[in-house]
Amino acid sequence: MLIEVYADVVCPWCFIGKRRLERALAMRPEIQANVKWRPFQLNPWMPPEGMTRAEFLTAKFGAADAGRIYDGIRRTGEGEGLEFSFDLIETMPNTLDAHRLIRWADQQGPVEELVDALFHAYFTAGARLGEHGVLASLASAVGYDRDAAMAYLISGLDTDIVREADAGARQVGIQGVPCFIIEERYAVSGAQEPEYFMPLFDLALGVAA
Repeated sequence: MLIEVYADVVCPWCFIGKRRLERALAMRPEIQANVKWRPFQLNPWMPPEGMTRAEFLTAKFGAADAGRIYDGIRRTGEGEGLEFSFDLIETMPNTLDAHRLIRWADQQGPVEELVDALFHAYFTAGARLGEHGVLASLASAVGYDRDAAMAYLISGLDTDIVREADAGARQVGIQGVPCFIIEERYAVSGAQEPEYFMPLFDLALGVAA
């Protein structure tokens, strides 16, 4: 079963959604899922060097609202066994290169470990995901060749492809993430509970819901 996941690695709801999809698939062990991660930049306007998280949150939410919103996300994450250390995040990065790295890794095999490493590094340690050295080290930590990853990131290869894929997602109506597309037909928008996936799994398998 093809499951395409449109997500951004600085999106906390995408991290939660990833965990909930994993739980949904664990509930249906008969499903052989082919999960593909598709690029979607929440902030495509972000400067290449990123900006401070404080500036970003104040501009987007206002300081008071940001604290309330992220407290709620932290509690939801705890319910999924995920740690969110928002206080360690100093920089809001441009995630274009992170998406490029996922694309590069996907050409070599499954990327679940890499995607998980990117989420964990950002949300538990405040890793600067806009920096090539950080990205290459995370790739190396899950088994990829660091020098090859670094060379790819520096090269700029696939930049236009990733940007076009991001734009294409918006053109077909995806305006927020996470968004899960099952067998190119059925969509789950948002970090839904595992049970929400079940009737769509059945439809995709050709079973009456």
